[in-house]
Amino acid sequence: MEMKKRITLELRNRAPEKVTELVLDNCRSSNGEIEGLNDSFKELEFLSMANVELTSLAKLPTLSKLRKLELSDNIISGGLEVLAERCPNLTYLNLSGNKIKDLGTVEALQNLKNLKSLDLFNCEITNLEDYRDSIFELLQQITYLDGFDQEDNEAPDSEDDDDEGDEDDDDEDEDEAGPPGEYEEEDDEDDGGSDLGEGEEEEEVGLSYLMKEEIQDEDDDDDYVEEGGDEEEEAEGIRGEKRKRDPEDEGEEEDD
Repeated sequence: MEMKKRITLELRNRAPEKVTELVLDNCRSSNGEIEGLNDSFKELEFLSMANVELTSLAKLPTLSKLRKLELSDNIISGGLEVLAERCPNLTYLNLSGNKIKDLGTVEALQNLKNLKSLDLFNCEITNLEDYRDSIFELLQQITYLDGFDQEDNEAPDSEDDDDEGDEDDDDEDEDEAGPPGEYEEEDDEDDGGSDLGEGEEEEEVGLSYLMKEEIQDEDDDDDYVEEGGDEEEEAEGIRGEKRKRDPEDEGEEEDD
């Protein structure tokens, strides 16, 4: 009951005419309907009511724009003709895990002219001999049954299709950016001379250059000290010579 009240409150608090997707999984229906789900959801394109204990579709509202309908894990055993009347534009229908037993029940889906994908997995009807061939023959408008086509090719994921479309658009933009030729060659040259390889080479040259400068600075300091020492030694030599000369000079003066 709490789940049902919460879902009902959520439906009432939303503007139904603006809703395009609605997920009501695991709530509980009452007498074959969910309170709050009605004809006012005119823009609804995707509706999921998995495991809501639906026994019939008799009270399903008219949803003319609905394209995908999820009804898995309910207790539906018939009355599928209602879908063509109220959801005529359905392209995808999931009835897996329901009580559908025979081809006569599924025959009512022939009036869904736009139906491309039907899922009956985990229904008793799948135990019939030549089940897949019989369904494809009965519903010639569908392409995929239980996720695979007649050649056992898996149905594509709609999200993957969107991604592929985006990639195609990107490729077209790149082609329109400019003519191939010299621009591409310039890009290749720029790429070859940049990035990590060149950075590493520059870093190595820089380090060796700095180390060379430090070595030269040390050599210059040593030369400076040595030159200073030579000057001091020369000065001392001159002073020594002067000392030697002074007594001689004094002697000569006395003789004079």
